[in-house]
Amino acid sequence: MRRRALISDGAAKSDWPALFKKELEFEREFVKQGGLLLAGLDPTGYGGVIAGFRDQREVELLVEAGFTPVEAIHMATSNGAEFLGEQDKIGTLVVGKQADLVVINGDPSGNIADIEKVEIVFKDGIGYDSAKLIESVGGLVGLR
Repeated sequence: MRRRALISDGAAKSDWPALFKKELEFEREFVKQGGLLLAGLDPTGYGGVIAGFRDQREVELLVEAGFTPVEAIHMATSNGAEFLGEQDKIGTLVVGKQADLVVINGDPSGNIADIEKVEIVFKDGIGYDSAKLIESVGGLVGLR
């Protein structure tokens, strides 16, 4: 019982919630001042990031920071292409551009939580069933 209290006490004294709030404020101000905000996962190097899940959460966090769902989706797609100087090849759905696609059962432009309702992912022209991929890593995630 004492151990649980120590963990709770430590969490209550943590600076992370305030720092996180400052980060969200910084991102809004950066864009307000004309900055090009990008979204992309930060690989851990030890296999702790599951492909796709971190990207979804980052878009949700951008909405929590005060951006609209459409702005957050734009930051996760078009802004990266613009930063790389590749906007004529990738970043938006236009005839002639290359694209990896995520088919979602819902409308994340109106309800950002729908971004987690992935049905199929198309990568390099191949469709991957999300449920089967998640099932295939059952018991393996978090072990490394």
